[in-house]
Amino acid sequence: MEALVVFFLLLILGYAVGSINEKNHYKSIEEREKKTLPLPVVNMKKVEDILKPGKKIASAELVTGSVVISIDYFKRILASLKNLVGGNVRSYETLIDRGRREAILRMKEAADSPDIIMNLRIETSTIGRSANRNSIGSIEVLAYGTAIKYQY
Repeated sequence: MEALVVFFLLLILGYAVGSINEKNHYKSIEEREKKTLPLPVVNMKKVEDILKPGKKIASAELVTGSVVISIDYFKRILASLKNLVGGNVRSYETLIDRGRREAILRMKEAADSPDIIMNLRIETSTIGRSANRNSIGSIEVLAYGTAIKYQY
């Protein structure tokens, strides 16, 4: 009986702490997105498609942003239950969304005041799978692109 009580206490604690951390992370992301909004990030391969008339490129460099985010205990249990019956695993969707947005923000913040970042690419991978291979420990999201500065 004690093991069951401990399990439910850990479950409630995981839910509370995980929810607070996720809400705080989303607030941080939204604030930083407002600050970096003037820097456009596009998914075009040809420079000519975005080059303004009369402008030349002064520099182009690779910029990256990477983040590793772990799933909390409560969401891991929810995802395991959802895997039994199938369907949309919403607890992983928020994990991926936060990771993607954070990686793009870190990439923008790493750039040295470019005019635009083009050819955005996003890669994801799982890190630290559990022994049963059905549960994700953490995810890594890598965003990279080419930071372009125009010659004025």
